[in-house]
Amino acid sequence: MSTKNIFSLLFIVLTAFYGYATEPDKNITIKGTVIDAETKAPLEFATVSIRNHDDQKVIDGVITDASGAFKMRVAQGIYDIKVEYISYKSITFEDRTINENTDLGVIALALNVESLNAVEIVAERTTVEIKLDKKIYNIGKDLTTAGGTVSDALNNVPSVAVDIEGNISLRGNGNVKILINGKPSAMAGFGNTNILSQLPAEAIERVEVITSPSARYDAEGTAGILNIILRQKETLGFNGSINLTLGNPDNLGFSSNINYRTEKFNIFSNIGYRYFDAPRTNYNDTRYFERTVNGSTVTPEFERITENERVSRLNRNYNANLGMEYFLSDKTSVTGSLFYRYGEDADLGINTSSRYNGGSMVEQTNRREKQDETGNNYQISLNYITKFDDSGHQLTADFQYETRNENQDNFINEDYVFTDQTYPDPFQNEIIYQTEDRKEYLIQSDYVLPIGEDSRFEAGFRGRYQNEITDYLLEQEDINTGNYVVNEAITNIFDYSENVTAFYSQYGSKFGQFSFLLGLRLENTQLKGNIDSRLTPAELQEAFGYPIDTDFDNNYLGLFPTVNFIYNLSSNEDDPEESVTLGFNRRINRPRGWYISPYPRRSSRTNVFQGNPNLRPAYSSTFDLGYLKRWDELTVTASVYYQHETASFERIQENTGQQTSDGIDIIRTIPVNLSTNKRTGGEFGILYNPAKWIRLNSSFNIFQFETEGSFNNVDYGAKNSSWFTRFSSKVTLPGAIDWQTNAYYSGARQDAQSSQKGVFVMDLAFSKEVLNDKLTISLNARDLFNSRKRRTTTTTAFFTNYEVSQWRQRQVNLSFLYRFNQPQSKRERSGQDEGPEANFDIDG
Repeated sequence: MSTKNIFSLLFIVLTAFYGYATEPDKNITIKGTVIDAETKAPLEFATVSIRNHDDQKVIDGVITDASGAFKMRVAQGIYDIKVEYISYKSITFEDRTINENTDLGVIALALNVESLNAVEIVAERTTVEIKLDKKIYNIGKDLTTAGGTVSDALNNVPSVAVDIEGNISLRGNGNVKILINGKPSAMAGFGNTNILSQLPAEAIERVEVITSPSARYDAEGTAGILNIILRQKETLGFNGSINLTLGNPDNLGFSSNINYRTEKFNIFSNIGYRYFDAPRTNYNDTRYFERTVNGSTVTPEFERITENERVSRLNRNYNANLGMEYFLSDKTSVTGSLFYRYGEDADLGINTSSRYNGGSMVEQTNRREKQDETGNNYQISLNYITKFDDSGHQLTADFQYETRNENQDNFINEDYVFTDQTYPDPFQNEIIYQTEDRKEYLIQSDYVLPIGEDSRFEAGFRGRYQNEITDYLLEQEDINTGNYVVNEAITNIFDYSENVTAFYSQYGSKFGQFSFLLGLRLENTQLKGNIDSRLTPAELQEAFGYPIDTDFDNNYLGLFPTVNFIYNLSSNEDDPEESVTLGFNRRINRPRGWYISPYPRRSSRTNVFQGNPNLRPAYSSTFDLGYLKRWDELTVTASVYYQHETASFERIQENTGQQTSDGIDIIRTIPVNLSTNKRTGGEFGILYNPAKWIRLNSSFNIFQFETEGSFNNVDYGAKNSSWFTRFSSKVTLPGAIDWQTNAYYSGARQDAQSSQKGVFVMDLAFSKEVLNDKLTISLNARDLFNSRKRRTTTTTAFFTNYEVSQWRQRQVNLSFLYRFNQPQSKRERSGQDEGPEANFDIDG
């Protein structure tokens, strides 16, 4: 039995059971057959609904079978019977008196040509809309991300960049808040963007780039907010798509997007599986200097150390998002959804380390690290919305519960390849056991009150309460006995909570061509941590050389004003759309738990990362001036901005004064508040569609940032400029083959201790639709020249380091996307459902 038949049977059984339980007097049969008016072919999965003629209440509904036939049982009465199918004109039998078995006969539905044309126009083009507080990019048909991930799709959005490690930045600033459908979500990985690299790109409907967030949004994220709106089809009936991807390096993915909607409810689902190998490489060349300690010159054990690391990363991920929206009335609905993800990762890294003195290699070792990780994520969401009238007067309420559990085991061993030592000290084998349990609750309510035709008042509450417990256990081999002994200095349990409570209100109005939105948000942030250590505070200070705060509770209360203006320069509908926007907002950057935990975590024997419990949130104020002009075929956007951030934090590297057993200095990385950070920049974008067969899209960003601050009597001030640009073209070749090229270049940049070279990346893709446009076959190559590598030079008072890192190598994918019961032209309809967030926009 096919998937379609299973869903159909399930729906019919549930409908019949419900009808039997609630309407025991349904004893009259209505039947008929639905066909295509032109081809006379039966239409499977057409929707037949029956309404009470007086109050238009939906009484029942069924879908047609493979022969186009349907049958339902009703009680006697007067009904309106409606027959619908996607992209066809519906037929309604009005005011029908049903008092005996009725055969409606053959019902022929005609194609809705206007609907097909509208779908084709919207689907092919990537468009941009300007709102008071955001830019909305309706994602068109992007071939280069077919079979790819959400991270891949984001990398094609203007102003957004995704680096080689999957970190997302907005206008060059990495402190960006990620939302899914307007809310924090387990699908965004609790702020860990790695999960976005595991969700299919096909799930995205549009991306909202919010560089001047209104007071309604969480104040987190000094760069701004990226709100990812996932597809949720609204068409009546049963429809969906199935996607299969094969790729090299190993990449096997399957996902399905299935939707069923009646007048009374909407059931939606997205289920996927992915297996992939993401090999990465890393090369380090470190040269050590002599240094002075207490007036004495200290010569390093080795003058140069190179490390060549290759890591194989096998990943298996399962994810499912299931939900249902139930319409209590025409203006009130309740939506519930469940998201679940299970992942298994198996990484194996081999690091060859070569050590030099006097220009000659004196020692070489192989370090082998095997890491196994399993993780469960799930999220339960409930949403209630009631619209008091059609003017926008409404109340929404949301509840969300998320949890994540991860278990990680690391086994590390290192052996000599050769050494000039006569009796070298053997290396200790190490085993690390780590578990993370995280829970998060979100409670939110928003109220919108229109005032007249062009004004609106909003107010709301949001409470987000999260707790994470990390249990870290390090066992090291006793060289003499071969037994493993717990390292009590580093082993610990860190219980960390971040609680944010917020209230906001805002008022917006429109006067002719001028609109404004003024808002104020009050937020209280609590950062609370407790460390359960096996050592006393005195023993901890002796072990690490400085006191460690094992119990802290810090609260920060802040006001966050927002001001947004938009002025439409277009005086009438015949003029090209043209507008100017001006925004101001104050934001916060809260340190995460691993940035605060004072216990050292080792990435290798010679490098440790240590959090800072005294780390304070950073605050920023941003001004943004934007411009848009849109003709029929051309859209131009531009903006300039200035940001001033106080108490900004950066990662600082310094020598711990300790060495490994073979005399290598141990380097500590620690985040600290580094005074002020000033950022000035501008961006320019063009969308050009001169003909149906060609589409061009380009953007350019340039920014300058200046840091002023010192730590431990070392000046870390820096001033640097950088830029990035992207270009995309899509051409339809003879034979209706689509060809798309994406190119991206990120310019060189520099921070307090490091300089990074520019990176160029090109993606290439081809696509063809077959089987009456029901099946799309896509072939793409991401990072065609295998050039996506980060080259960084870091210089301190005691060493200089050159690093070349490639997080993911060139990927080639073949993707098959099959759609059923969707419009027979371009099916992926963008911008149909504005979602709950869009109800709050005041258009320019």
